[in-house]
Amino acid sequence: MDGEGDGLRDYHGKRDFGRTREPAGPGASGEGAARGSGGAPRFVVQIHDASTLHFDFRLQVADVLKSWSVPKGPSADPRDKRLAVPTEDHPLEYEEFEGVIPAGEYGGGTVIVWDHGTYEPLSHDRRGRPVDFAESLAHGHARFRLHGAKLRGEYALTRFRGGEGGGGEDAAWLLVKTAGGGRGHGTPDPRRARSARTGRTLARVAAEDGRG
Repeated sequence: MDGEGDGLRDYHGKRDFGRTREPAGPGASGEGAARGSGGAPRFVVQIHDASTLHFDFRLQVADVLKSWSVPKGPSADPRDKRLAVPTEDHPLEYEEFEGVIPAGEYGGGTVIVWDHGTYEPLSHDRRGRPVDFAESLAHGHARFRLHGAKLRGEYALTRFRGGEGGGGEDAAWLLVKTAGGGRGHGTPDPRRARSARTGRTLARVAAEDGRG
């Protein structure tokens, strides 16, 4: 994946934290270790109204959120194979970020937390033995079960373009709900969708948080 092995270097390099309210996370301004260690790993799906309106899908792996841009958003229908383009790792604190990224900043636009919760890694080898989740991502296929307010059940991320590690500008994955994984909400109309944190829509966040 883009940024793999770099920690948050790419994330920090793209942002001016004197302007954006996005969390800097550890390593940018002397902050301590990222929160969230211990317990089940976290996930978050954010709707991001930037130059293009899209969903950002993020899974906690160790002390960062591995991230993909999903133009059409996750689907609860196993027949839907959703394009997922890897982006830079984000700090764990980004799970709670909701607000307006200033115009001119990287990713400028409005962000809401559409869903968040925990997930269970399900990747295994041909003999059925568990495989480390970071290793399964590096090899290009990872399975997991989401426990969110809206997304629930088993999903898989599969790399179909890009080399070992999934890096490079042409890297691309598919995010698919696997059969038998339980029920969940379908993909919402992003303009009408409400935050899982505050109940606000994109328009309301833009109006309330964009004043400054």
